[in-house]
Amino acid sequence: MPFVAPVAPNPSVLAWARQESGFEVDVVAKKLGVNPERLKEWETGDKVPTMRQLEHLAKFYHRPLGLFFRTKPPVIPPLATEYRRLNGLVPGHESPEMRLAIRKMSNRRQLMIDLLEESGEEAASFDLKAHLNESPPNVAERLRNALRVSLETQFQWASEWEAWASWRDAAEKLGVLVFQFPKVPLEEARGISLLSWPFPVAAVNSKEMSPEARSFTLIHEIVHLMLAAGHDELPAAKERRHDADWEIVERFAEETASHVLVAENALRAMISASKLDSDDWDISKVRTLARKFRVTPLAMATRLRASGYMSWPSYNLWKQQWQAYVAELKPRSGGFSTPVGKTLGRAGKPFTRLILEAMTAQRITSDQAARQLDLKIEHFNKLKDALRSRPGTGGVDE
Repeated sequence: MPFVAPVAPNPSVLAWARQESGFEVDVVAKKLGVNPERLKEWETGDKVPTMRQLEHLAKFYHRPLGLFFRTKPPVIPPLATEYRRLNGLVPGHESPEMRLAIRKMSNRRQLMIDLLEESGEEAASFDLKAHLNESPPNVAERLRNALRVSLETQFQWASEWEAWASWRDAAEKLGVLVFQFPKVPLEEARGISLLSWPFPVAAVNSKEMSPEARSFTLIHEIVHLMLAAGHDELPAAKERRHDADWEIVERFAEETASHVLVAENALRAMISASKLDSDDWDISKVRTLARKFRVTPLAMATRLRASGYMSWPSYNLWKQQWQAYVAELKPRSGGFSTPVGKTLGRAGKPFTRLILEAMTAQRITSDQAARQLDLKIEHFNKLKDALRSRPGTGGVDE
């Protein structure tokens, strides 16, 4: 006989938890193996779920069990008051996967701030600003100088994975929290920014298997943070620009990111030395140039167009050819990711390091640390070793 909860859960909280997590009744009912009408009865108070069913609900919604017994639903601001506007994503209609990803990143950011305040440490300050009336090359130069990535260093990277890890490490040193989020379709978002200070977030979709694409998305999101810091961009819930106007913002971030990853002087020197200065850019030529800078061919084509080496008609034609070429390729494998690699990939080194330090100082328990890092305690020693390694030496992350 199933065990019934000694105190009935609050029906309105049950309904709130489902709606806030972005799930329809049918989806939750199927997951729990109950009739949709039964779930509706739980949410109206006509029926009471068992304790086991409540535990399953808590796990599925990623909420604490005690939440269901509160006297009323929590009052929290909409997620769209934090993240930047995304093409095609209507605030309040995010997928359950996206809602969970944003909530986790937001919670990690707030926990990091709280732990630093408890220890008396000051939060790093990301204070770079950008404005849409500036030229992308000028903004890119300012950002690249702040990241402290020299051309010499960039050309010495042994692989695209080392390039990605190095750009990420440089961004984290600026006071940006770089997270990766899983399970969200690439069509919904390749990257996302949380426009909150201190510790604004630049996040990359871990479904993006190409490290070159992750690097571009990261820098792209940092440009959005700079625009927000310069009051030229607002969170999604407050953005009122029409699609055409928003496209200007996206194009600015795209061109600026391409200038950061491919410095103008280095590009001109390389094209001149290779005698590639023409508008006859086929896929092979662009790929060759892209490999030297550890960027995607699409990012390189964007860069060539921005610097006048490729006309708009040529760029649009090249892009069509490239999309057709990619469609015929087999999916690229990202390699094997270890539990430690997943943790560092999703949470980043600054957050991970702070959690381990708080655990050592007994400000949080090992169980709490394990929950925050989504990692079993038995892997903590390997995690500490990975934190001591230099960027790009820890293998494939997620």
